[in-house]
Order: sequence, then C-alpha cells, then structure tokens
Amino acid sequence: MSIKAISMAALLVIAAGSSTHALANNCEKVKADIAAKIDANGVPSYSLTAVDAGAAHEGKVVGHCGGNTKRIVYVRGAVGPEPAPPAQPAATAAPAAAAPASP
Repeated sequence: MSIKAISMAALLVIAAGSSTHALANNCEKVKADIAAKIDANGVPSYSLTAVDAGAAHEGKVVGHCGGNTKRIVYVRGAVGPEPAPPAQPAATAAPAAAAPASP
C-alpha cells in the first residue's frame, strides 16, 4: 500500500468521524428549534426525544435529524425523556460531643 493510499484512508476515517459528530449536533439543534416553537405556544410540560428511525416509540413524531436516521418524538405532559428521581434530603452530621469542662 502506498503512502498516498494510506493518507486517503486516514482522511476518510477522519471525515466519517466528523460527520457523525455533526449529525449528533444536528439532532440537538433540531430539538432546540422544535422546543422553542412548543414553548412559544405555552405548553407547560412536554418531552422531546431523538429515537432511532425504526425504533418503537410512544408519542408523535414532530421532526427528524441525523440524516434521517433519527426521529424527534414529542410527548405532551411529560417532563424530559426520563423522570428525575426524587431528591433525597441531605444527611446532617451529628454534632460532636462537647469536652467536659475542667474543675
């Protein structure tokens, strides 16, 4: 294999990695654009999730991204893709016992 062929192969690998990153950023941008429109309509709680195009999902498909490999799914009344676990109260340390006073 020649140096030229190795260089071309390396460039293809780098380009493929860059396009994957760009597609992931594309989904975040599309979700942000859709969220802005939903917020402008006054919807109080909803979720937007990017799922694989062929994956089963609940909700309404409101967009696509990732070079048509992902769908943006909208669910009204939901908060985020997964509900957050309830917050645990912070544990407080017991106060240290005071040293006895000397007589």
